[in-house]
Amino acid sequence: MSDSPRWLTTTEERAWRGLLRMNDVLVNRTGRSLQGEFGLSGADYTVLAELTRVPGGRLRMVELSRTLAWEKSRLSHHLARMMKRGLVERTECADDRRGAYVTVTLQGREAIAAAAPQHVADVRALFLDHLTPGQITLLAEISDLVLEKLSSDD
Repeated sequence: MSDSPRWLTTTEERAWRGLLRMNDVLVNRTGRSLQGEFGLSGADYTVLAELTRVPGGRLRMVELSRTLAWEKSRLSHHLARMMKRGLVERTECADDRRGAYVTVTLQGREAIAAAAPQHVADVRALFLDHLTPGQITLLAEISDLVLEKLSSDD
């Protein structure tokens, strides 16, 4: 029996490496804009965006960790920095002493409200404006499919 790997074809490797590089460049460029103009890191924005998407602006830490696909220690350290800046607060879960909630503060809501228009403009200028509507739809379908398959592996 042969356990040799199924090496990537030239096109497969180009797609994979292109995806990784594109992600790095887009995250870096949008993050620079957020940091420079609003004092928010890309990670800050991501956390605030997730919290402001849910009713009450509050999630259990385990849910937030799962949604962001971050290790618990990374999330804890990042939230500690955000708490020092007044963007989020952490409260213990009354019915589960090991659990905790993260809630966006008024200051956090104001920060993301100020940054969101520029972030959307950056996403359009750096990414979406280079694609056709059909390509955007196809990319959304591909992303949904891959993420669905990966979440079923957990």
